[in-house]
Amino acid sequence: MIGMHAAPPVLVHLDSPFINFRDFKFAESSAHGYRWIDLKRFRLPSAAPEDHALLAALIAHPQFRDTYDGSGVLDWPRHGQWRLDRITPDAYRRVDAAAAGAVIRTWADQHGPVPQALTQRIQEQVHSPITTATSTYLLGPLPEDARHDYGPVHIDFHELILIDRPAKTLTLVVAADD
Repeated sequence: MIGMHAAPPVLVHLDSPFINFRDFKFAESSAHGYRWIDLKRFRLPSAAPEDHALLAALIAHPQFRDTYDGSGVLDWPRHGQWRLDRITPDAYRRVDAAAAGAVIRTWADQHGPVPQALTQRIQEQVHSPITTATSTYLLGPLPEDARHDYGPVHIDFHELILIDRPAKTLTLVVAADD
């Protein structure tokens, strides 16, 4: 039929593991840098469309509306430090596993070595899924006017999207600080 569009893919939110660096013993008490990694995992639809449509489905999902400031997921037009209307699938660039892993490793190690228990947890929950993802995307730079009114609360904000077609999952990874 003319004018009919396919329904957007439906992502089902599975869980949201959270890695708080403050939960691990660092050599210096402030070395954790108030950092954390928030993961939101989704089940892909059985007939998952191409990546661009999955990125659009994630951006449209209510779980994407999280400013990561402790407020949780709310019904407002914000994501992280950004205005939601400024984030599109084209804001993400495809990267390989090595580049994605380097983003997380460089960010995690910026204040010196992290405890072994934390390294292991990041390996299990972030790096292993990066290596099995069939597609990995990194949120690229957005213009300064894309920030919302209190968006600069985070000094660092890194975002990856991992699509694992064999596992039928999409994982949103946000690594940031308070």
